[in-house]
Amino acid sequence: MTGRRRWSTEEILDTAAELLRTGDAESFSVRKLAAALGTDSSSLYRHFRNKTELLRAVADRILLAAMDGYRPEGDWKQRITALALRLRAAFGEQPQLAAIWGRYASGGTGSRLVMEELLQALRASGLPDEEIPARYHRIVILLAALIASEAGVSTITPEEYEQGMEQFRVAVLGADPERYPALAHFARDVRPLGADRRAAFEEILAAQLAHIEAQIP
Repeated sequence: MTGRRRWSTEEILDTAAELLRTGDAESFSVRKLAAALGTDSSSLYRHFRNKTELLRAVADRILLAAMDGYRPEGDWKQRITALALRLRAAFGEQPQLAAIWGRYASGGTGSRLVMEELLQALRASGLPDEEIPARYHRIVILLAALIASEAGVSTITPEEYEQGMEQFRVAVLGADPERYPALAHFARDVRPLGADRRAAFEEILAAQLAHIEAQIP
């Protein structure tokens, strides 16, 4: 009798990434992954102890892809900005995985590479060593939030987008000026959440880096 095929860790992660590309972390399960591979869940638990560990491994591959070929250039702010844009682009290709990174984080090689570069860049800024861990933490939270938010918007369908835009126009342009005077005043200038996300991403990050720069002795 022919034995059941043994899937490699990379093949399992490839299939998991494909399932997550068309679904999300909530609907994803080890059972569904096993079914897609034509095996049983117990065989996958030889590679990963649980669903969370598997999801972290999938997210870490995105970080690895972002760091592939990366070379630090410029001053510390340019290095952090370049790294942030690489992460944004990498998760932009697989937006469903951005929320997974923000929720579960990652402890693999990709994660360590990102952490190392951020910490090295912050050390190059001239910040005292005792302040660097806290600054690093804030930058990572900011990046995870911005990337996950943008990815969430990018996964909606055209029909959902149009419905959201219509609701936005009704809520903003139709605001009662007596009850919402500020909203009515700025109604024609307020933009929906999905507009100019790239510019907003870079401006928010630049503001955070400028704040750090102001703290450097």
